[in-house]
Amino acid sequence: MSLVAREAAPRALPVPVPRRAARFAWRAAAPQLIAVAFYAIAMAYVEAAAVLYLRTIYGGVDPVGTRHPALLPVPDFVWIEIGREAATMVMLGSVAYLAARTPLARLGAFAVAMGLWDIGYYVFLWLFSGWPDSLLASDVLFLIPLPWWGPVLSPVLVAAIVVAAGAGTVARELGDGMLRPARSAVLAIAASVMICLVAFMWTALAVLPNGIEAAYYARGGPFPWPIFLIGVAIGTFGLSRVLIRSSL
Repeated sequence: MSLVAREAAPRALPVPVPRRAARFAWRAAAPQLIAVAFYAIAMAYVEAAAVLYLRTIYGGVDPVGTRHPALLPVPDFVWIEIGREAATMVMLGSVAYLAARTPLARLGAFAVAMGLWDIGYYVFLWLFSGWPDSLLASDVLFLIPLPWWGPVLSPVLVAAIVVAAGAGTVARELGDGMLRPARSAVLAIAASVMICLVAFMWTALAVLPNGIEAAYYARGGPFPWPIFLIGVAIGTFGLSRVLIRSSL
């Protein structure tokens, strides 16, 4: 072929490589997820029973009557509660570590355990005492680093999202493996966590200038639903981006 002919020949266009869909190995992940779920639900039963006993002992709170005051933070009791909550996180993290092999899968297992524990805790409290009588009932949710206050519906909603995302992470790791998350997704998740924390600690943060003791003695006020729901929406978007990101 002459030089002229070679130059006149059309150039081959690059063939686009189809993007592969994310693969979730749900069947392979099922034994691990079921084992973590059993542990978390059993632990929720134990925690609900312990809280019931504590609320009866301290301050003479009737566990089947009106919960007033909602929390009586005797100084030593507060530190015991903080230690108990920290120990709970250690226990959930330990079982998640044993349930999976990779860091991301362990993080997903931890999310499943923590979410089911949180939901189960309120289910068992309701079975034991009839409280909460409504998903909008206010409760002290956590004490680290400051008291979290909010209606029961708020942690349950977050827990449900966390369970779904955690289970998806375990299944994806056993499928085609999780890809490195995009920076935008990581920023969205981080922003979501911060926004939701601000919503939960809204009351404590408002009185924090008066001292840490004032933050622990403050009672929950109106819950900032708009701030919370914005955080939940951003976090759901970020988590979905991480889970369904596929490779070429």
